[in-house]
Amino acid sequence: MLYSIFQKLFYKIRQETVLSIAVLLALLSACFVLPDASYFGYIDFRTLTILFSLMTVMAGLQRQGVFTRFAYSLLSRTNSITSLVFVLVGLCFFCSMLITNDVALLTFVPFSFAVLGQLPEASGKKLLTPVVCLQTIAANLGSMLTPIGNPQNLYLYGKSQLSFSAFLQLMLPYTLLSAILLSVCIFYLGHPHRQQTVSSSIQNPTTNAAQKKLYIVLFFFCLLAVLHVLPYPTVFVLVLLGALIADKKVLAQVDYSLLATFLAFFIFIGNLGRIPAFASWLSAALSGREILISVLASQVMSNVPAALLLSGFSNNVPALIVGTNLGGLGTLIASMASLISYRQIARKLPEQKGQYFLLFTLANIGFLAILLVFATAVHP
Repeated sequence: MLYSIFQKLFYKIRQETVLSIAVLLALLSACFVLPDASYFGYIDFRTLTILFSLMTVMAGLQRQGVFTRFAYSLLSRTNSITSLVFVLVGLCFFCSMLITNDVALLTFVPFSFAVLGQLPEASGKKLLTPVVCLQTIAANLGSMLTPIGNPQNLYLYGKSQLSFSAFLQLMLPYTLLSAILLSVCIFYLGHPHRQQTVSSSIQNPTTNAAQKKLYIVLFFFCLLAVLHVLPYPTVFVLVLLGALIADKKVLAQVDYSLLATFLAFFIFIGNLGRIPAFASWLSAALSGREILISVLASQVMSNVPAALLLSGFSNNVPALIVGTNLGGLGTLIASMASLISYRQIARKLPEQKGQYFLLFTLANIGFLAILLVFATAVHP
């Protein structure tokens, strides 16, 4: 009985490694700074409620097949391997700006398996690994343009006091360079298949028109909350009520472990800030090196925890935004969204997971090196 409990606990820890580490760090920090009323001041309720609202709306739109219908409409216009790959990778790049990198990969990677599975077996298998690799990179890079593209952007945007247009201007040069690099890779990937034509018979999913309209309206409300036009508590209540009325099942698809991770890190960071020696050391270490340290920290703890941790000890939030976004490249855990693609490959094509991991690592290092050099030139 006891063995079974420990076995289940160990499995849960393996499944939620980042959350488990965050909770452990929060508990350890509480040993040095005993819980008091100040703990409530650590928590950024605005980020948590908007993040919950966005995840709920995205789950609802995904359940209605909105993104797959959009992908299908684009795919029906392709007639070559290169244009097909452009659509599959471009969907992740551009859609991640609005629907987050996680949702883009959860939606379009399985879609790519279905589409490429219709090609002759030799071409489909040969393309699948590099296409999914490029989709993962594209989702992580496209999502950096907007405050709602990924969780750390939403948090840092609220903390930075930047206007929406200023945020876009900050990340636009990196996004444009990323688009150019991805295009070069797509042309290189599609060149050997340039004579091959494609056709698609993917089934176009049906949707509930009323629910689709509801979630689109709620998404618009979420954007207004991000832009400080509507109060975030009001939007939170509207989204929660909308989900309860329209489709309660979407609430089960919200990533509550991510919300819990944010909460645990808020406590951990808040407590570290009340330890003078550590706070002064980390602030001094970060000064003038925010981008580089953000990138390095992201490689070992992923970019969301890195953003939460480092933002407590630096006022140069724009540099942290750049660093944690670029830091999503590199290792497989640099962005937790990257694990979505890896799990899909490991489940569908277990014999290719080693090849995928090698290609993913090399490609990410290449993209990161170029973008980091560019960042050094822009922010010397």
